[in-house]
Amino acid sequence: MSVAVAAMTHLIRPELAPREREVLLAWFRTDSKDEVARELHIAPTTVRTHLQRIRAKYAAAGRPAPTKAALVARAIQDGLIDVDDL
Repeated sequence: MSVAVAAMTHLIRPELAPREREVLLAWFRTDSKDEVARELHIAPTTVRTHLQRIRAKYAAAGRPAPTKAALVARAIQDGLIDVDDL
């Protein structure tokens, strides 16, 4: 096992609620939070709230993800998504 793979097995993975995962994946697949809101039949502010909570959970775990690209990387590292999901 490589050092990088060994290090990844010790990452603290925040617990995301099922709806947070759903919002996160929908956001990865779309161009905007407004599209996510329409797709999931929720308010755009709710989408933003979910994403803020997800980012806060990652920050609390010592793995900040301030950008969409960083959240994609974290989700892949944590096995929440696969590249094929995008």
